[in-house]
Amino acid sequence: QVQLVESGGGLVQAGGSLRLSCAASGRTVGSYAMGWFRQAPGKDREFVAAINWSGSTLYYADSVKGRFALSRDNAKNTVYLQMNSLKPEDTAVYYCAVKARGGGDYYSARSYDNWGQGTQVTVSS
Repeated sequence: QVQLVESGGGLVQAGGSLRLSCAASGRTVGSYAMGWFRQAPGKDREFVAAINWSGSTLYYADSVKGRFALSRDNAKNTVYLQMNSLKPEDTAVYYCAVKARGGGDYYSARSYDNWGQGTQVTVSS
């Protein structure tokens, strides 16, 4: 069983930047795709970004495209989400997850198996 721990969240002003990290333990995740989702109060969990096992293919929600950048360091068993030009509407709890099963939809939370506990990102206007 893999455990995921997100870090790097916090309070930032609009236009600022944060880098989230997702560190995996208990199992190597270098063979699996990884994803980030977020959930704002009163809203459903929504897809943010995903990366395939090698880092060669990236997927982004339209709302973050051009502002967020996802990367991974398989040697460190860690995935990073660089968030730039943050907006108040980016405020949410951000979760990382492992997509251990082949196939499926990178954009759907149902395709992911293991989830972290989340890290809060708050963007003030």
